[in-house]
Amino acid sequence: MTNETLNIQQLAANESEAVQGMMPHVSALLGLMGEDCEREGLVKTPLRVAKAMADLTRGYKMDPIATLNSAKFQEDYNQMVIVKDIQFYSLCEHHLLPFYGKAHVAYIPNGYICGLSKIPRVVDIFSHRLQVQERLTLQIKEAIEEALHPQGVMVVIEAEHMCMQMRGVEKQHSLTTTSAFSGAFNQAKTREEFLSLIHRS
Repeated sequence: MTNETLNIQQLAANESEAVQGMMPHVSALLGLMGEDCEREGLVKTPLRVAKAMADLTRGYKMDPIATLNSAKFQEDYNQMVIVKDIQFYSLCEHHLLPFYGKAHVAYIPNGYICGLSKIPRVVDIFSHRLQVQERLTLQIKEAIEEALHPQGVMVVIEAEHMCMQMRGVEKQHSLTTTSAFSGAFNQAKTREEFLSLIHRS
């Protein structure tokens, strides 16, 4: 065992239980690929990968409803509130490859509003879990519904998927769009207003 390996073990001892638990599995995976985990370039890789995965899935430890409720205010405003172009990065649960893009979120208050920063925070929480785009879209909508009980919610997500670009069909720049809506957004006119506003330059 090299001094470098001992040093990595000492560093790992200071990490979370999840990171420590993932490290040997990353090492085993590298070995199955035909790599030598003892070579200089890979000695720290199991630790780096484990820490990265813990960060990329931190959303499991966060509560989106509590996040929205932490900045929930009574307000007599009943027009559309839109937060658009919310950048996000997530991991596809099928291949553990990234998908990324923008989320556009709107709701029509029904006596309560929330701090504007909390909408991107909810997107961040759900995107930092293993996901499929369809579920991510629904989860954002449902969290806002549960916390604010608005007149309606609409979420549109536009994303690129590395599982389509790096492997499989290998189609570059293809964009996947998903939407979910409820309440007042069941009316075509309201949906069209939202869509025109998010695509306005």
